[in-house]
Amino acid sequence: MMKKSPVPTIFIILVMILLIVYFPTKQKHLYGWLNSLPKPWILNTKDISKILPQFHYRFPDFHERLKAFAIWRVGTPYEIFKLGEEVEPDLDPIIRLDLSDCTAHVLTTLAFVQSSSWEESRKNMIVIHYKPNLYGHKIPTFKTRWHYTLDRITANPYTVNITEQLLPLEKLVEKKLILNRQEDESEFLNLGWEREITFRYIPNSEINNNLLSKIPDVCGVAFVKKAYFNKGIAIGHEGMIINQKDLIHASSTVGKTVRLNFLDYYFRDSSPIFNGIMIYNYFPISASTP
Repeated sequence: MMKKSPVPTIFIILVMILLIVYFPTKQKHLYGWLNSLPKPWILNTKDISKILPQFHYRFPDFHERLKAFAIWRVGTPYEIFKLGEEVEPDLDPIIRLDLSDCTAHVLTTLAFVQSSSWEESRKNMIVIHYKPNLYGHKIPTFKTRWHYTLDRITANPYTVNITEQLLPLEKLVEKKLILNRQEDESEFLNLGWEREITFRYIPNSEINNNLLSKIPDVCGVAFVKKAYFNKGIAIGHEGMIINQKDLIHASSTVGKTVRLNFLDYYFRDSSPIFNGIMIYNYFPISASTP
């Protein structure tokens, strides 16, 4: 009986060694490139348009590019409510990189990583950040903006809630809420709009390393704040979790966008700072989007 040649086995071992050595080295090189770039908040629109195609070349995978761009933005100065429609009642720009708050970091990053120029990023931001009118067109107005994170992650196709896929339903907390309606029946924001919604979130007792091991390598996290329920609001903050452990978010406390360990952030002095979380996934804009 002939002996099997050892060559295939040796070949497999060599390939495995190459994979182990090459890919971490390649990833280190790619992320090292980020450190060679000027900080995004000091660049003008022409500079950004030159850099965006390089992100596509170096990070062809959508989610890997999303992660890289978010890391590049760490350090961005914080100011709240600095995105608008460039017309009354909110004259702030539709998209920007010089300043950020929690939602702006998430949505503008999502727009930039799908674009090869500043102008294309602005157009994509309109697609992501605004609801269609009766004719299916997205025109940036104050009233058509996705103002509420809970509304967005349960109805927007680009930031999709996956909370119920992570744990059995009996381990989640269920809550019914009317978004934008306060306890006295008045609107929180002058939108002429409200939405009744039943949602589930992950309670603090279930937030641990085991949960993080189940989430995507890049995903969104929305922080539930019970104290806001009487205002018709469910979410008090949001950010991005990368590598199943690190939080990247625009921090009002620190005054800039930061990267830190998610569990260390959430359980400060062993005490949770919110009442629970929701996890959502990122999806690219499809070619059929109006």
